Amino acid sequence: MNEELQPAARPIREVSSDGPGTIVVGIDGSTSSLRAAAYAVGLARRQRSRLVAVYVRTLPASVLSLADTGGNAAANVVDAHDAVERQLRDAVEHHIPRLNVDARLVVRTGEPYTELVAIAEQLHADAVVVGRSAGALHRFAGSVAVKLVRCGRWPVTVVP
Repeated sequence: MNEELQPAARPIREVSSDGPGTIVVGIDGSTSSLRAAAYAVGLARRQRSRLVAVYVRTLPASVLSLADTGGNAAANVVDAHDAVERQLRDAVEHHIPRLNVDARLVVRTGEPYTELVAIAEQLHADAVVVGRSAGALHRFAGSVAVKLVRCGRWPVTVVP
């Protein structure tokens, strides 16, 4: 689902109001990403910012190779992605608006770092919020959070 994203029209803000106009938050359904989303919602509410939650569906190469052999591992991964997307969509459409936050969910398929950077650039984001990675492999390959910080294009908040 690659809907067209438009940069936020910059609302006329009070002179004393400075802060992010658009906040991008990466969510993958993990505990740390849900904490990051909660932090980003609070920040967007306090700063009267637009919030764009980004969920990136990924299919590991090992699962894709199993799909070719007739296994149902790929179907299970897709079903899990669908369930997470439904929960996130429900939160963005029904719960967050009650907090008076302009929020939307963007769902992409690909590599999380690449997709977050593309969306943040496209929307002229002022800040990016992500959860801390808990994966052991990320100590060697680098987590999405570390890559975003090293990218140096936006202020990045990493929520534990």
